[in-house]
Amino acid sequence: MSDAIDDDDYCLEVLGYKPSFRREFSNLATISFAFSIMGLCSSVATTFNTPLLLGGPASATWCWLLGSCMCFTLGSSIAEIVSAFPTCGGLYTASARLCPPSHRAIVGWIVGWLNILGQVAGVSSTEFGLANMILGAVSITTPSFVITPGKTVGVFTGLLVIHGALNSLATKYLASFTRGFVFVNLGTTIIIIIVLLATTPRSEMHPAVYVFGSDGIINQTGGWNNGIAFLFGLLSVQWTMTDYDATAHISEEVRRAAYAVIGTGVLGWILNIVLVLCSGPIEDLPGISGSAFLQIMVSRMGTPAALFLWSFVCFTAFFVVQTALQACSRMVYAFSRDHGLPDSGYFGHISESTQTPLRAIWLTTAVSILPGLLDLASPVAANAIFALTAMALDMSYIIPIFLRRLYANHPEVHFKPGPFYMGPGIVGWAANIICISWTLFVCVIFSLPTILPVTKDNMNYASVITVGVIILSGTWYIFGANRHYHGPISNLDAETKAKLGVDKGDLAKQNAEETLQSGDVA
Repeated sequence: MSDAIDDDDYCLEVLGYKPSFRREFSNLATISFAFSIMGLCSSVATTFNTPLLLGGPASATWCWLLGSCMCFTLGSSIAEIVSAFPTCGGLYTASARLCPPSHRAIVGWIVGWLNILGQVAGVSSTEFGLANMILGAVSITTPSFVITPGKTVGVFTGLLVIHGALNSLATKYLASFTRGFVFVNLGTTIIIIIVLLATTPRSEMHPAVYVFGSDGIINQTGGWNNGIAFLFGLLSVQWTMTDYDATAHISEEVRRAAYAVIGTGVLGWILNIVLVLCSGPIEDLPGISGSAFLQIMVSRMGTPAALFLWSFVCFTAFFVVQTALQACSRMVYAFSRDHGLPDSGYFGHISESTQTPLRAIWLTTAVSILPGLLDLASPVAANAIFALTAMALDMSYIIPIFLRRLYANHPEVHFKPGPFYMGPGIVGWAANIICISWTLFVCVIFSLPTILPVTKDNMNYASVITVGVIILSGTWYIFGANRHYHGPISNLDAETKAKLGVDKGDLAKQNAEETLQSGDVA
């Protein structure tokens, strides 16, 4: 094991970075981390209202299948890049290496800010969903309990503080929390599917034409045509299947960072089908809890059994935030380390006691509270956080994918495939083209207000926030940041560079690149 760790450290140094984190994550913990960042059952529970109550049951069924297939092309395209550049900066670091040196600063700047925006929104939206899930369960047990924006924001803020404290622990404890969680996540999903089918009388199950056909198109948008209403259902799958490069953000803590997650799309589709099949009258949803998912469980299983399983769904969401905050703080650390934040590298610091970026963790925690405050203005407006997550993250993903193809033959750009590689042929090209086109398409859909007519209370602020961050960060870069930010930079000292021959480009670099390509390091 020590030899593998030494090889990983060596190759990170050749890529230009001194290993900063202890490698405490085993292969099982890494796979569990990758699954838990998606949190299948909790993510579907959080977003199931959107497809079901805007486009109807058929939207929930088919949009998941369509979206998961497209997300697979995006995930595969990202895996190629991440496995070739396994640093905690993830695609942010890779983007700068996939374009000529003259463009590295502006590319790194745009990708870095989009990625941070998307990850912060991801942490915030998942925690916001968890707060609503907990309060929804309380309303089931106590019907007189009224869920208010103040209560939701209060629980949301408290949970974020707890997650910040847990992420402050040493890496070995984080790895212990992560190891084996994949079984809780997937096990809970499978059990819910089985119990729902077992407790719903055959006579009360909806027919196929309702689950898959035209009877399942129920437009409740208030004015959009059926096609747009149907496509709003994509939010659930696109929000669930994000943060593909999460394992890369902790790659300085793992021995295998390029493990792919398979099965989420298929199991998620089955879960959506079963939920629709057993949903009962749509006019009874989302019920007193505000969650159609929970209401379906209560109506079929009974309150005690439903709340028992719901506790595991909440636990899954809790762990999604734990892993999302961990990945986001590593990105903030990497961006600060490269002087991308106006902090003189203050948040690019590693605690000597825990070997974790404590400053970046608590900055991420504090900033993640801000999007949740939208709920105080309007619960509908707060839903924009979910669309913001998918839009910002997916846009930050397609930039390096596009750059890799654009500068494939550029003399100053060198891409050495890692352990995961789709090859130079049509498979890789098709996956790249499809995922770029699809991402641009869904960004347009997610920019639309979901309810008509549009008012200040139901406005979709996702596009406003995304464009605002791009304009502000771009203006800042032009008028000042370009003086101190030059893209991802090496943190190696002169002695290490001389030892590796980085400045001379000797055999050490060649050997490390061959190690990456052969699959010894991801």
